[in-house]
Amino acid sequence: MIMDCAQVAIKTAGLIIIGNEILSGKIQDQNSFFLAAELRALGISLMRISVIPDDLDMISSEVPAFSSAYDFVFTSGGVGPTHDDVTMAGVAKAFCVELVRHPLLERKFVERYGKTANAAILKMAEVPAGAEVIEFTTNNFPLVVFKNIYIFPGIPRYLREKFMLIRERFRTSEFYLKRIYLRANESDIAAILNAVVEKNNCVDFGSYPILDHQDYQIILTVESKMEADLGRALDELIKQIPKEMLVRIE
Repeated sequence: MIMDCAQVAIKTAGLIIIGNEILSGKIQDQNSFFLAAELRALGISLMRISVIPDDLDMISSEVPAFSSAYDFVFTSGGVGPTHDDVTMAGVAKAFCVELVRHPLLERKFVERYGKTANAAILKMAEVPAGAEVIEFTTNNFPLVVFKNIYIFPGIPRYLREKFMLIRERFRTSEFYLKRIYLRANESDIAAILNAVVEKNNCVDFGSYPILDHQDYQIILTVESKMEADLGRALDELIKQIPKEMLVRIE
């Protein structure tokens, strides 16, 4: 059976990076690049990345918009014990549910901190009512999921560790990708590329100028969920690009 690209279900995701420190330039965001690469490798199309401050109203506005627009939503940041950690409260407000102390999280914090488990620490056990808590067999603390929203810590190491423990639940059909390395300027191949793009609506194309590389000046990407469509578009493109411009295909 030959499938049309419209019949291929592409799962989508949105990412919300939460933190004044990102917007003020105090901390460089690493999480968006990591998740973008991981999700693409899993066949998920990341459609939007939003960076917002630690603001209750802004979180409660952004989260439901993403939740209704995309299959998966990932938040990063704002889940600690201090005054600016308001992600859980923002999610709860967004969906008009209470913020409640989850017994599993409470137990985990008490086990870890013992008598020093004060109100600030136990604040991190509060989640939107109805949230799912994914418990790991490793030493990683559980992950909170509300509806289709995965609420991650902002510290890159913790986010990476938690995501890798659940990454396979997001896997779908892969993207097929080819890269074409050219010794040319974009203006040299623009007409060729535009013509091929217009005829191949099931294929995504990208053109990326590369500065200060002695072997090539452009990388073209050809990508699709349909391997046959990618192959046809790639063949068509290669036939039209002058041979002296072509460095290699990967």
